[in-house]
Amino acid sequence: MTKINSIELQAIQDWQRARLARDARFDGVFFVAVKTTGIFCRPICPAVPPKEHNVEYFTHAVQAYGAGYRPCLRCRPDSAPGSWAWRGTDTTFQRALALIDGGALQGGDMPALAERLGISDRYLRRLFQTRLGMSPKAYSLFGQVMFAKKLLHETALPMIDVAGAAGFQSLRRFNDACQKHLKMTPSAIRRQGEPSSDVRLTLAYRPPLNWQHMLAFWRARAVEGLEWVTEDAYGRTFTLPATDYAHAAKGWFEFSPIAGKHGLAMRVEVHPPSALRALVHRVRQLLDLDADVIAIEQHLTDATGAADWLTPGLRIPGIWSPFEAGVRAILGQQVSVAAARTHVTRLVEALGEPVEARHVQRYFPAPEVIASNPLDMLKMPTARRDTVRRFAAWYAEHGTTSKVEDWLTLKGIGRWTVDYARMRALGDPDVWLGTDLGVKKALATRADTTFDADRLAPWRSYATFHLWSKL
Repeated sequence: MTKINSIELQAIQDWQRARLARDARFDGVFFVAVKTTGIFCRPICPAVPPKEHNVEYFTHAVQAYGAGYRPCLRCRPDSAPGSWAWRGTDTTFQRALALIDGGALQGGDMPALAERLGISDRYLRRLFQTRLGMSPKAYSLFGQVMFAKKLLHETALPMIDVAGAAGFQSLRRFNDACQKHLKMTPSAIRRQGEPSSDVRLTLAYRPPLNWQHMLAFWRARAVEGLEWVTEDAYGRTFTLPATDYAHAAKGWFEFSPIAGKHGLAMRVEVHPPSALRALVHRVRQLLDLDADVIAIEQHLTDATGAADWLTPGLRIPGIWSPFEAGVRAILGQQVSVAAARTHVTRLVEALGEPVEARHVQRYFPAPEVIASNPLDMLKMPTARRDTVRRFAAWYAEHGTTSKVEDWLTLKGIGRWTVDYARMRALGDPDVWLGTDLGVKKALATRADTTFDADRLAPWRSYATFHLWSKL
């Protein structure tokens, strides 16, 4: 298990200063365990800071839990933002974490997960034991318990719905898990919170976050009926496809900043409620909430020797799904942003399924629906309509089990479309759209003609967005 005593002295000193200052920039990067109380906290915990000799540091909440500590009820580690720092560079480990956080072990099994990752069951177990000191199933159970704790604090969902949303198959198993891992009953945990009458959650992030910049980007591209952008909020409808371990789901959500806090308020409606954990995991990626913006901007400044081209606090505004990203990219080929938005709006208006509880909204059309329609509502060259239909037909057959790189085998889809989907739908941080007209225009305004994109890795997606923001 990796504790702070395995990390260089400079990091230890930084963390000591951060916890004493309650520095929100370190929220989720490390956790503080107090030996005298048996509780672990976020570095922003409002409690009186303990003496240094009574403290242990961990790079992940699950490590503190594995060492026998319980989560604090004041700062609530279940609500901390995620961190890339502790994950390292092992892509297999990162993929495994993402799949488990999305619910892969709630209804699935270890051999199926290992096969999906292309490794053996034994290697998967050894990987988690080495990195976290526990098995993948123990990590999954910890995530379920912590998410249930968050729901108990922040929502008034019935206990049976909380249990289902956290991935428990029965109330009994849910109660037993809370007693074993949190030393409290679910009802006792709920008394510690201030639940709302509907489903409202807080999504924490490490500052800075340029929320108005993100809203402006979405506002220019918002598809009427699918998305809505107000002065300080963004919302949209969504569908989640069925997987081997979860049923299909649909609903809507909306986000707005919380005054005085480094967090966004999320209003959500999802059917069935059991999809809520997978939804929150996907939404954090959509909003890029776990990015270490300070480290990224420092790297881009060092790589170019200048910071004048950066927009402070910028994050990558996502697109809900790879399929939607592909369709939007195809419809945006060789036209303006406004024209592309018009095309997508017509598509959604004509083919999108209406949202039962919000009659002015629709869901993004399913692949098979688009594939079977002549798309006469799209005023564009026939070849481009054919590309959309061809892509939709292919996605209906292969999409959920394929990679976006496979799109290159389809006529009418090139590298830009694939990379755009990787960047905005999959959250790939290192995509460089060097052939993009906007990037070329932005670079042309710079006096520095030796802009070396290779030196921007592994944050070239952010470099692309920073350049776009200067247009």
